[in-house]
Amino acid sequence: MGLLRLNGVQPGRYGLFLGSLAGQPAMVERQVVAETEQLGIGTIWYGESAGREAFAHGAILLAATDRLVVASGIANIWARDPQAMAAGGRALAEAWPGRFILGLGVSHAPMVERRGHRYDHPVTTMRDYLDAMSHSDWRGPEAPLPPIVLAALGPRMVALARDRTAGDYTYFTTAEHVREVRDAMGQEHFLAADLPIVLADSRAMARKIGDRHTTLYLSTANYRNNLLRMGWAKSDLELPGSDRLFDAIVAWGDVASIGERTEALFAAGADQVVFNVITAEPAIPYIVELRKLSAVTS
Repeated sequence: MGLLRLNGVQPGRYGLFLGSLAGQPAMVERQVVAETEQLGIGTIWYGESAGREAFAHGAILLAATDRLVVASGIANIWARDPQAMAAGGRALAEAWPGRFILGLGVSHAPMVERRGHRYDHPVTTMRDYLDAMSHSDWRGPEAPLPPIVLAALGPRMVALARDRTAGDYTYFTTAEHVREVRDAMGQEHFLAADLPIVLADSRAMARKIGDRHTTLYLSTANYRNNLLRMGWAKSDLELPGSDRLFDAIVAWGDVASIGERTEALFAAGADQVVFNVITAEPAIPYIVELRKLSAVTS
């Protein structure tokens, strides 16, 4: 549906957010990612908060695999200036043609302020940043920028993603919001939808495992404000979130239930569903869970 703006990059219908795996030693991470390539996953998404610089981390993942698309989800615009961001993206796109997507985001106020910056006017800041990146083509047309997507939730950032980039990577949200984003962006733009997953036999067990995830993101103003904008009550957002909110954001149950939730996101307009695997023991690589989820991706 929305692959026209990816300039030939083929991300596949299913992605994987590294999540807790990013905290593993690089050797372990490479081994799991290499197996992931055989399990129906088309794209690996990775954040920048696990102690590895975004482009160095992307190179580790690209070198460990043969076909997987690798996508920053997200590279923090406060971590490097626009020229450095453009140069890093070009380097990976040049070294691994057709296999890198540059996901950009404005991060969150506490993280930005810890870096010594002032978090203000995020949409304007992102627009100016994209302008500066577009004027940094010192290598010439032989080293073009990779496809860029934004971590966009609110209407103004979604509009900027539509007008200036290849698409959007939505995170910690619902199928209804994914549908709203698709309607706002139109059909040509790429839309990836993150889906937190807990394999569990009951809601009680799912919440015991998944409340760590919801507590983390409900403590963040950007995600809270997005949910309030969507009509969720403040009582639903009280940590660790109501059962109704948990069910709307987190896919839990058996593999068949996860498959149903995945199809709901595709029906809402997602081009790719990104599995965000949440387990009871984050220190243990989630390869067993990934093997079970291959029944969804096959």
